Amino acid sequence: MNRQMTAIIKKDINSIVANRRMFLTLLVVPLVLTIVVPSVFLVTMRFAPIEAGEFQKLLELIPLSARPDNLTEAVAALMLNQVLPVFFLIIPIMASSVMAASSFVGEKEKRTLETLLYCPLSLKQIFYAKVLAAFTLSMWISLLSFAVMLVVLETEGWLLLGSLLIPDVKWLLIMLLVSPAISLVAVTLIVRFSAKAQSMEDAQQCAVFLLLPILLLLVGQFTGVLLINGWVLLGLGLVCALLAWILLRQSLRKFQYEELF
Repeated sequence: MNRQMTAIIKKDINSIVANRRMFLTLLVVPLVLTIVVPSVFLVTMRFAPIEAGEFQKLLELIPLSARPDNLTEAVAALMLNQVLPVFFLIIPIMASSVMAASSFVGEKEKRTLETLLYCPLSLKQIFYAKVLAAFTLSMWISLLSFAVMLVVLETEGWLLLGSLLIPDVKWLLIMLLVSPAISLVAVTLIVRFSAKAQSMEDAQQCAVFLLLPILLLLVGQFTGVLLINGWVLLGLGLVCALLAWILLRQSLRKFQYEELF
């Protein structure tokens, strides 16, 4: 990656940060999902009685060796290690869609596309820089949300429940493999669609279809139909990584000037 590509990446990231509406959209939704929702859940468990039957179906899916003796702690661990990981499949798609959707269509709306194409880079390098910019920002949002979530939940767990919440090892797979792979798939598809779209709203419609399978998985977590485990995450991460690699290669190979005009 040369200096010109780095300059495009920095320009795209700075343009999003400078746009308060877009930047707040990037921050508010992840923070609501990872802080407000679990915090309300913990406060409710602390001050409202919990009946074992309400969560029995979910608790039975957790291995006995990983199930805390205390019901409240067991439900809190269930939330941390089974429900919240799915949010980190949603966050990178939402974060990347905001920036990726504006990659090329934003240049058209600001009438800077011609200037961009005159820079000393090939079209493939420009496309690659746009993908890297959106991917980098989505990963920073995901990592920041994860760090803040852990600090807040551990503090609330200690104050409200009298114990720390122990993250499962599957979080490593989520943050290091699955989340980046899904983000790269989303970014590549949305950037490619952005080149053909006439507005940012058109480009962002692609993200809706990408979110549908994740939302179904989230429903499965809440209903107890399916709880994700390490093997499911590993398989999902490898499939998404392979898909991201194929999509990026195909997009770089087929991307032409005609699509931009």
